[in-house]
Amino acid sequence: MQTKTPIYDFVSEYIQNDMSRLHMPGHKGKNVLGCEERDITEIDGADYLLKSEGIIKESETIASSLFDTACTIYSTEGSTLALKTMLRLAMQYSDSSHFRILAARNVHIGFVHACALLDIDVDWLINEELDSLTSCMIIPERLAAFLKQMEEKPDAVYITSPDYVGKMADIRGLAEVCHAHNILLLVDNAHGAYLHFLETSLHPIDLGADLCCDSAHKTLPVLTGGAYLHVSKRMAQTYCDLYENAKKAMSLFASTSPSYLILQSLDLCNTYLSSGFPEQLKNTCIDLTSLKNRLEQLHIRSYLYEPLKLTIDCTSFGMSGTETAAYLRQKHIECEYADNYDLVLMMTPKNDIRDFIRFENAFSALTKKTAFQRDFPVMPKPIKACSIREALLANSITIPTEEAEGCICACPSVSCPPAIPIAVSGEILTKEVLQIMKFYHIQTIDVVRK
Repeated sequence: MQTKTPIYDFVSEYIQNDMSRLHMPGHKGKNVLGCEERDITEIDGADYLLKSEGIIKESETIASSLFDTACTIYSTEGSTLALKTMLRLAMQYSDSSHFRILAARNVHIGFVHACALLDIDVDWLINEELDSLTSCMIIPERLAAFLKQMEEKPDAVYITSPDYVGKMADIRGLAEVCHAHNILLLVDNAHGAYLHFLETSLHPIDLGADLCCDSAHKTLPVLTGGAYLHVSKRMAQTYCDLYENAKKAMSLFASTSPSYLILQSLDLCNTYLSSGFPEQLKNTCIDLTSLKNRLEQLHIRSYLYEPLKLTIDCTSFGMSGTETAAYLRQKHIECEYADNYDLVLMMTPKNDIRDFIRFENAFSALTKKTAFQRDFPVMPKPIKACSIREALLANSITIPTEEAEGCICACPSVSCPPAIPIAVSGEILTKEVLQIMKFYHIQTIDVVRK
């Protein structure tokens, strides 16, 4: 099926008309990198991302039909922008005087920044059985118990699924709990844009989430920065003007100069998704399962928590994830993420057979060491000293981590990936928290100036 590509077609026609570009950008369409002629701004007919009425709205409507949502909004600033928009949109439909959210602890740093900008109070869901900073699996029974004991009911529950190592939450079960309490379920689905196109959809919107954000560029052939904000049909039955209000919410955070190169890639991706992608996806999932089985024959422990992300437990062959990543780099393989224990590889249908063969050959030649046990520091319950907003906007100084005990975290020190804070702004940096920072080799941290 050929899907219309209104944004791409508009730019193509503009190029063919050989216009004198007496407007931004400054390169005037003259190619140095090779992509400049397709890089335009909001000229007449190009529509405006933050108030879409023309070709962008038409393309977003096509995306919405492909994902089976009430509406789908494009972002050219990644899931970070979609995430902030999602929180602001949820606030707009809240009846409470001060929006409150209950969040699983493994949030992206963008969530913390959004809470500071919007002055959102956060209660944290913490899984005390953590063996990695990246995961915080919350089961429906635990969520129900937590909600029951809360004195003040939150306006929304926020989780990350899939997480950075691919673990997936029981979205359907969590949604049932949330909706029984008349609470919205918001999902950071940055790593799972493809999940709707599996034989049986595992996409959060299809499983009951009210709002979710996807990074299109992570698992689909979209330029870096391309993302979606999805609104469920269930939410649309309760609230009106969601599309228009989502645009208004996005305008609070977004650049007024969105990338038309990214918009064209999102537009073209609609054709890709409607032209045999589910079958290609199925074949890639089969290939990854086969690769996992062959790794097991080499006595290498690996997991496919989600279908396109292979997580290797490097302790099973006596190396750290970072050591293994360095070894693979010598074999011309670059992984997605590595830490003390795990190595994460993201595959899509755009990976060819050479990638699979190269990876298997590298592990076949790997010299294994003695396996060792995981020894992840216990994640303590956070001690709040002030609000996220107060701490993040306060005057701060950067000090060595070993000198930070007793201080208040200002801006969390995190790298990307995975961009998950150990301590959140406004929390006291205890000895236990600093031990985890040391575990992840964080040497300095911003603290509130005394």
